Amino acid sequence: MKIAEIYGSIQGEGLLTGTPSVFVRTSGCNLRCWFCDTPYASWQPEGDDLGVEEIFEQVSLLAADHVVLTGGEPMLFAELIPLAAMLREAGKHITIETAGTLYLPVACDLMSISPKLANSTPSFVTAGRWRRRHNRARFVPDVVGRLLAEFDYQIKFVIDTPADCGEMQQWLDDFAEVDRSRVLLMPQGRRREELDERELWLEPYCFEHGFGYCPRRQIEWFGLVRGT
Repeated sequence: MKIAEIYGSIQGEGLLTGTPSVFVRTSGCNLRCWFCDTPYASWQPEGDDLGVEEIFEQVSLLAADHVVLTGGEPMLFAELIPLAAMLREAGKHITIETAGTLYLPVACDLMSISPKLANSTPSFVTAGRWRRRHNRARFVPDVVGRLLAEFDYQIKFVIDTPADCGEMQQWLDDFAEVDRSRVLLMPQGRRREELDERELWLEPYCFEHGFGYCPRRQIEWFGLVRGT
């Protein structure tokens, strides 16, 4: 299982914002979002091949009750099944961060689904082949439905422009079972200034339509730095 990094930090996004957590970042992704903030786990995947027991031992050394399995796309790796089982047996709370395009029968306390809207698609200039592949793979309704049915969940949409809100609403119309209180809208941005610009209109939109606003606290706290 290729691992980009394992580190202790504070959850900066979603319903568990502020929770001390150990992050296990897998390396490799089936998508290529142009705004990906961890290109070392997607566009240019880095890391070491570690066994499940090695990963578990490193997590155990970082004392935290919450573990976040993220990427990249962690659901690419079948090893996630025994790893999550070991973490569950050790009493850890498990969050899995996924784009919702792949399914594994894993132990998970919070499935954090981040659907990729059209705004995520890379340009032909930068990634022609990946643009086509990304668009084919970024939305798999059957997988999303299964994740919603089997796990406690949150849904985080990355919003870049006001036009994205219409596509997001259409996505939700296809999944009437989604609890709107567990839908979070997150501004696209890799710098504090970008996040602040989008917050001006996105936070009021969330308040008006009953969605959660999801600032990216880790960027506010630490900047876009690996291992935070």
